[in-house]
Amino acid sequence: MINTVLSVDQLTQVVPIGQSDRTTTILKNISFKVQKGELVSIVGPSGSGKSTLLYSISGITRPTSGTVTIAGVNPYQLKPNQLAAFRRQIIGFIFQQYNLIQSLPVFENIVIQQRLSHQQPKRSEIEQLLTKLNFAGQIDGAVETLSGGEQQKVAIARTILTDCDVLFADEPTGALDSVSKSIIFTYFKELVAKGKTVIMVTHDIELASQTDRAIVLKDGQVQQIVPEPSLEAIYAALDKVV
Repeated sequence: MINTVLSVDQLTQVVPIGQSDRTTTILKNISFKVQKGELVSIVGPSGSGKSTLLYSISGITRPTSGTVTIAGVNPYQLKPNQLAAFRRQIIGFIFQQYNLIQSLPVFENIVIQQRLSHQQPKRSEIEQLLTKLNFAGQIDGAVETLSGGEQQKVAIARTILTDCDVLFADEPTGALDSVSKSIIFTYFKELVAKGKTVIMVTHDIELASQTDRAIVLKDGQVQQIVPEPSLEAIYAALDKVV
């Protein structure tokens, strides 16, 4: 049985520069596969294209060329309503900027996807999840009153609650303290142990060294894919990048 959850083939992303006719290539000829139940990190220097790659392989930003297949489906061949349904059912995305509705309570931010899918939220389930994520705020408090780290936990809880098969995360621990970072990463590993797949952009090389594979980017290209990465192996790959 084929367990490839994500297949990326010759992906290239070209974007315009300002208002001019000029363009710049952010990603060039990127190819790799991710298997079901893998925890994969994407690392590289600032400006190497990590977040752009995550958006391009997750059904958010259509690549200029190349193909992306998630669970056997090319999301960019779907009609808008089909893509929206596919993303609700298969894909979860944790945004670096949280993308929360600041004026709404924590609870309503977390259950928004459930409400859109006409599901009945279970408050006890959400309270248990927030406790597990070491959330220190009030579930009925407004998001705008929370610190960046607590907002990040709300964004993570919102995505986890969708029970997605493939979770894309853009710097999911960037605003967290060391204790909360460890808790979130442990939760990701628990999801993977249950057969979920997690693909994570991170600047945290220590976390990347605990993933199944690390994809190292340089100037929009895959410099190296490090299997069973160690700190030494990732730093060695990054030394080639700098």
